[in-house]
Amino acid sequence: MILCNGEALIDMLPRESVSGEAAFAPYPGGAVFNTAIALGRLGCEAGFLCGISTDLFGDALVAALTESNVSTEFSVRCERPTTLAFVTLRGGQASYAFYDENTAGRMLRPEMLPDLPEGVRAMFFGGISLAVEPCAEAYEALLLREAPHRLTMIDPNIRPGFIRDEATYRARIGRMIAASDIVKLSDEDLRWLCGPGDIDTLVRGILASGPKLVLITEGAKGAHAFTATDRVYCPAQLVAVVDTVGAGDTFNAGVLAALARAGMLDKAGVAGADPALLASCLRLGIAAASITVSRAGANPPWAEELEALA
Repeated sequence: MILCNGEALIDMLPRESVSGEAAFAPYPGGAVFNTAIALGRLGCEAGFLCGISTDLFGDALVAALTESNVSTEFSVRCERPTTLAFVTLRGGQASYAFYDENTAGRMLRPEMLPDLPEGVRAMFFGGISLAVEPCAEAYEALLLREAPHRLTMIDPNIRPGFIRDEATYRARIGRMIAASDIVKLSDEDLRWLCGPGDIDTLVRGILASGPKLVLITEGAKGAHAFTATDRVYCPAQLVAVVDTVGAGDTFNAGVLAALARAGMLDKAGVAGADPALLASCLRLGIAAASITVSRAGANPPWAEELEALA
């Protein structure tokens, strides 16, 4: 199993009512939730760990995970409300307003974390859940607890407007990156974390801190994979973009699915990844993300959709 650890929320997406009024429609979402959904649809054994409400929105989140073949056995249900994220789109790019105080996801604490069976082979972390307390403490504790003996991947998916204590956040992300096997960042995230500079130089600094593989996405340009010895680049696919919600999350799932398909979903496999494996990871990540951006909202593809395009 690949266990995804982080937020699940309801994206309130902009729509127009039948009478022409501006409206918002609720859709299950969240960066880590989207990655779990994409993994399940790509045929991976996937699980999801988060605090999930027992309210109507929480039930909708669980139903969506189940429909995409994602296990929720490790999630913690409680009566607190569900996080809501109101989305606005400008030129296909999404911006967010979060309503997250005292929610089921945010109030996940370290002492609530479950023990994990050996069948959990890989773990994915990221999203806004790493920027707010107390859940950020819980996810950091979980990653540091499990990283020595399970493959770990992190995508901070940085939202600067959501960060209240930048120094604390930077320190936490630094510790989690150093303990992870795989780090994925957008080019914007990379420069927010590391400052100005060319991608190659900044990535070398990240690799020196501990990770074995760093992935950098550049939106419509494509994506890069870096190890200590190799660099591989794959261009993006040309598609008509509806919006970018969930694109990076789907890319993450494609990378992990490619490792699983190659029998390399473990620490040794990633540490020894050659250029051919890196290229296959980028190709599947980009192909999956290209389908997601071609339709509204975070709606990752099923395996058969990708096979039909092959």
